[in-house]
Amino acid sequence: MSSPFDYFVVFAEMRTGSNFLEANLNALDGVACVGEAFNPHFIGYPNKTEILEVSQDMRDADPQCLIDAVRDARGVLAGFRFFHDHDPRVLDLVLSDPRCAKIILTRNPLDSYVSWKIAKETGQWKLTNIKRRKEAQARFDAEEFARHVEALQDFQVFLLNSLQRSGQTPFYVAYEDLQDLSVMNGLAQWLGVSARLEQLDDSLKRQNPSPVTSKVVNAGEMVEALSGLDRFNLTRTPNFEPRRGPAVPTYVTGAVTPLIYLPVRGGPEDEVRRWMADLDGVVDAALGTGLNQKQVRGWLKGNEGHRAFTVLRHPLARAHSAFCHRILNKGPGCFTKIRNTLRRQFSLPIPEGTPGLDYGRADHRAAFEAFLEFVRMNLAGQTAIRIDGSWCSQAQALSSFAEFVSPDLILREDEIATDLPSLARRFGHAEPPEPPRAAPDTPIPLSDIYDDALEALAADVYQRDYIVFGFGKWAGGQA
Repeated sequence: MSSPFDYFVVFAEMRTGSNFLEANLNALDGVACVGEAFNPHFIGYPNKTEILEVSQDMRDADPQCLIDAVRDARGVLAGFRFFHDHDPRVLDLVLSDPRCAKIILTRNPLDSYVSWKIAKETGQWKLTNIKRRKEAQARFDAEEFARHVEALQDFQVFLLNSLQRSGQTPFYVAYEDLQDLSVMNGLAQWLGVSARLEQLDDSLKRQNPSPVTSKVVNAGEMVEALSGLDRFNLTRTPNFEPRRGPAVPTYVTGAVTPLIYLPVRGGPEDEVRRWMADLDGVVDAALGTGLNQKQVRGWLKGNEGHRAFTVLRHPLARAHSAFCHRILNKGPGCFTKIRNTLRRQFSLPIPEGTPGLDYGRADHRAAFEAFLEFVRMNLAGQTAIRIDGSWCSQAQALSSFAEFVSPDLILREDEIATDLPSLARRFGHAEPPEPPRAAPDTPIPLSDIYDDALEALAADVYQRDYIVFGFGKWAGGQA
């Protein structure tokens, strides 16, 4: 049988049964698992000094050399075990390689945590002779367990998303599956090797077969702590927005002062740009804009001590600005096709052309409320219309920046009159200019239609932004 893979990696964690899985893989003719090849503290196993003629020093200097040795191992399909705290350089190398088989081993995190605590207490990490079994109870630590679960979940989500993006399919194995001979032989078939197991390895013994409540000295505290965990994410704010790119061409670099502005669409973009130009005494065109990633990296390298910042706008004010500039008022900046679709399919009560004198406050409030209802559906992925950056959640916009550069400062629009000049003084500007105020939206400003019902609707639509950034009620720009 010809294997579709050149080598394999077992993604696992401590106390998930990875030793037992490795033993069964090694029992297959033509398969060799070489242990924790990229453990930062040893190579393969604690008593080894090299793997496949690659020393630990060679591996640390260049992890690719060990991957090459595993891939090119003669006569066998070779692989290794990898835990979330192993050499992170390896992840990009193996996850991007479709010729590397990914086996993902999981276990109930409470069981693995308690097993890890007992092993630390006894010093017994493997058991081959039941007569030598050491017995102990662990002490459950709620904060330590929460960190344990978070680290495991973050790594599992990272693996899942990485393989989704590259269109690869891993082989999932649960701790309980390890005792199923047919599952182990199914894994052999998936790997593309012809050998099959007649029985499972019996050299390793299960160390702590009793119920988890009997393995800890403070079972009552453990049960109480676990009852407070939100296992089903009942309090999670749903987020159906697609991941966004870092939008590097929108970044604005200072002409002289080493500041880089990461604009959130729908915010005070023009006002901040004008302030940056005034700060250095240049025209707006002198600022760095429309740059690609290579150019921005060059600017970052050439401006030691630089600061990146962004400015958030109150969600209700930002949605109103997007409505006025992108939907309501026809002309430059208007999304004409989306405007027409909203009028036709979503019955958005706005005039066919630019609003005239007969368009009053009541009309504007009704139209804006209808737009917010559309945005609610749009952000939930319930419409065919794209989620535009002008009204996407600001939390999603900021997370996209982190793919390339994270802002040092996250300012609020109502604070920039003091915070931007304060930032400029750090770079030697004794009397920096005050940022210009954003002009009221036209044809009717938000202040003319604002009420508690609109605020409540915006807080529902942009729940994530209100919670993450601590926004309160909008009050003419004072959030």
